[in-house]
Amino acid sequence: MSERTNLCSAILLLLEQRGESVATAESLTGGLLCGALVEIPGASKAIRGGIVAYAAEAKVSLLGVDGGLVAVRGTVDAEVARQMAVGARRGLDATWGVSTTGVAGPDPVDGKPAGTVFVAISGPAGDRAEALHLVGGRSDVRQATVDAGLSLLLATLEEQSAGLSG
Repeated sequence: MSERTNLCSAILLLLEQRGESVATAESLTGGLLCGALVEIPGASKAIRGGIVAYAAEAKVSLLGVDGGLVAVRGTVDAEVARQMAVGARRGLDATWGVSTTGVAGPDPVDGKPAGTVFVAISGPAGDRAEALHLVGGRSDVRQATVDAGLSLLLATLEEQSAGLSG
């Protein structure tokens, strides 16, 4: 089994055991994150759905990202990622929301170079966003972003589980 399959299986097992669910909001990954999760048999027990919001306007209209924030900072931003995760969580009625936004390349976006990426999680205990600076071609950046989003989600779920049991 691949490392990604193991990550997805662990995430879905924890969610199912806890009676929780997840939704995704994706930009540069274009649905790859949700797609990785649904590769696992039985994923429908925990996955609520995914929203691919590639254009800035879609982030605002579908996910509720603050249009003023986008106008000032652009879409490649930690707070935009956080708001996307919150929007997925609320819009798809999930326990957890996970989002991706960034620059896959080859050209810069909003003055940010290729490989500048943000992943975020929204859940019952709050929200968090992480900045990534990835290297490689477009496909490499997109795949590494999926892995980073899955890793952040699993780490967050495990941290919360430890807090609940301890």
